Amino acid sequence: MRVRRSLYLALLAVFIAAPVKIIDSHSLLSIFQTLDFITMQGITGAAVYKKIYPMCNGANLAYSKIAFEAVNGFEGVNSIASGDDMLLMNKISKKFPDQVFFLKSADAIVSTHPAADWKSFLNQRIRWSSKADKYENQNIFLTLLFVYIFNLCQLVFLIAAFWNINWLFLFIILIIAKTIAEFRFVQTVADFFGQGRLMRYFFLLQPLHIVYIIIAGTLGKFGSYEWKNRKVK
Repeated sequence: MRVRRSLYLALLAVFIAAPVKIIDSHSLLSIFQTLDFITMQGITGAAVYKKIYPMCNGANLAYSKIAFEAVNGFEGVNSIASGDDMLLMNKISKKFPDQVFFLKSADAIVSTHPAADWKSFLNQRIRWSSKADKYENQNIFLTLLFVYIFNLCQLVFLIAAFWNINWLFLFIILIIAKTIAEFRFVQTVADFFGQGRLMRYFFLLQPLHIVYIIIAGTLGKFGSYEWKNRKVK
């Protein structure tokens, strides 16, 4: 039955997003990137499967020539500096809403290396976040906006605690809620990628993750980034 269903989906599909994992090199930056990427891959798979909104990573995807030509390829999005993979997926999913899938298979995992340094990592994430308001599907933007505001509130509460200790309790409540809500989900995805051992660092890296989300989100909208030896605003 599973084989028949897989064959059916393969024939039906016009766009397939597939899993990508970062090769962990055991440095702090590598571990942080890997856990962050694991989270994004989990959200990607769930969002595509539930048809909440289309997401993918350009390192591992496939689409049919028929679908590509039906939406006139990259026309309309080719003036945007990057993000062509997701922007194309958005166009195709709009025209073929029931023919876009995520391939959840360990055999389909593609591995990639982490960014070499913190500057490269932040430039990459700022570049990704800069496309938040470019997608036609507003669910993507609203989700990213919620994540940004939630993390921003935690930082604001922590800073405010220097003047009033009551804000510290609100900060603690939010960070505990964030950690509990994310842990089981990320653990499941980490196990799928064979990287479950990294979850021992999950709690320790939460404060850093909050700061990173705020920096990437803010500079993605109001700042600039370097990409392929070019500065993009």
